Amino acid sequence: MSLFKRLLNPNKNKASAKEARGKYYPEEKLPIDEKFTYNFNKNGGKFLYCENIEEILESFDNILMENDWYETDVFCINEQLISRFDGFNLTFGKKEKATFFLSTCESLVGNNGSILLSSNQMKEKKLHELPDNIIIFATTSQLVDTISEGLRIIKSQQEGKIPSNITTIQDFESNKEKDFMSYGSSTKNLYLLLLEDL
Repeated sequence: MSLFKRLLNPNKNKASAKEARGKYYPEEKLPIDEKFTYNFNKNGGKFLYCENIEEILESFDNILMENDWYETDVFCINEQLISRFDGFNLTFGKKEKATFFLSTCESLVGNNGSILLSSNQMKEKKLHELPDNIIIFATTSQLVDTISEGLRIIKSQQEGKIPSNITTIQDFESNKEKDFMSYGSSTKNLYLLLLEDL
């Protein structure tokens, strides 16, 4: 009988398990992907999860349609992205006054929902010099728990040739109240195209 009660009322088990753990017992850790999704959305980012390249292209097309970004200039320095998104009637270049910035990233940081970038993505540009609209193409294998993990990955991949201009973007809402930790950061309208690759 208790098996049927557990199957029919799963929330009761969760509540009793929480009570059994105690009020002061540390909370269970969320998986990195859930933590990133929660924090990224809390920061005001727009998250599009895709299982394959066809879904990535469809989501990209929907972003362009939603914002009326067809036939506009795109700031992009990544040749692979330029060839992947070539069929959308966009003008790719390195103009700072472009409508949006299209890029990859170094890592997706779970504990604060930020995007880790370096000079590999934006050369020597500062965040405030980039267009206000950003589309980031990333994969699920780029999820890390902390910024220090992301920096460790950069160091190990570059084999002693560490890129300069390493920064994070984590402020995606202009109407959000700023605290002293976000002083000097510029707000960006950010879309994340996340491809499942694990």
